[in-house]
Amino acid sequence: MGNQVTRDDFEWVYTDQPHTERRKEILAKYPEIKKLMGPDPQLKWVVSLMVLTQLVACYLVKDLPWKWVFFWAYAFGGCLNHSMTLAIHDISHNVAFGNKKAKWNRFFGMFANLPVGVPYATSFKKYHVDHHRYLAGDGLDVDVPTAFEGRFFHSPPRKILWLFLQPIFYVLRPLYVNPKPFTALEVINFAMQLAYDLLIYSLWGPKPVFYMIAGSTLAMGIHPISGHFIAEHYMYLKGYDTFSYYGPLNWLTFNVGYHMEHHDFPSIPGSKLPLVKKIAAEYYDHLPYHTSWVCVLWDFVFCDSLGPFARVKRKGWGEV
Repeated sequence: MGNQVTRDDFEWVYTDQPHTERRKEILAKYPEIKKLMGPDPQLKWVVSLMVLTQLVACYLVKDLPWKWVFFWAYAFGGCLNHSMTLAIHDISHNVAFGNKKAKWNRFFGMFANLPVGVPYATSFKKYHVDHHRYLAGDGLDVDVPTAFEGRFFHSPPRKILWLFLQPIFYVLRPLYVNPKPFTALEVINFAMQLAYDLLIYSLWGPKPVFYMIAGSTLAMGIHPISGHFIAEHYMYLKGYDTFSYYGPLNWLTFNVGYHMEHHDFPSIPGSKLPLVKKIAAEYYDHLPYHTSWVCVLWDFVFCDSLGPFARVKRKGWGEV
């Protein structure tokens, strides 16, 4: 338990991200993949059902003892809310209503945000664009930990603490690494969320509000689904800074595990990403991938070559 990570810096590179060139090659060879781009007609109904489910759950937990509210927040609400954040991820790519109805996607993202308990959707969209455009770009991609995180969270106990604190770092890191002006849509997102939380509180008291917020926070920390945060871009094999996960939890997470495919084709809905892998199999079958997010978390904590520094960072990054 006392072993420290052997890395003392990020993996600095001066090359373009691989997704741009691979996208060009695949589209040249398989132009039919373009037909997969566009809105997912089922997404809005799935998300609406999830919002309704969490509303019913809020009613059901209102009279439970606090220990059971906590339990169900982690075991059920956290799973559903983490899944909802990944629906918001899909919506941020305009796959709910299409690129021509961008504002519809923004407001639907705010609707999907309601059971999460804290305003999230609009700010996520603002920064997620940079994550794709400037993948691992120094000072641009706020998904990459800071140098402080790499230096401080270097032993197994501290890495466990870092995993628990992930929600806090995802909130604070953008304000330090790449601060951006607060937008009108973020104000609306905040107001809608506050109004919803106050409505739930006035109807059923504090326990449902705790259930929502605690579920979201706990499921972004040490939780089987949260393994995707680490699996997607941490350098489990030198030379690779994006990995896919092929396993059953993709069913609960809008196929976010198909992450190599997603970065190659961000405008394709998660529901259709398995078809990308099937059509262009020779481009993906040889790439390293994960099969368990739980194993990803275990290895991250106890492998001395992994930690917050186990990320590629790009210098001299230009728009792609």
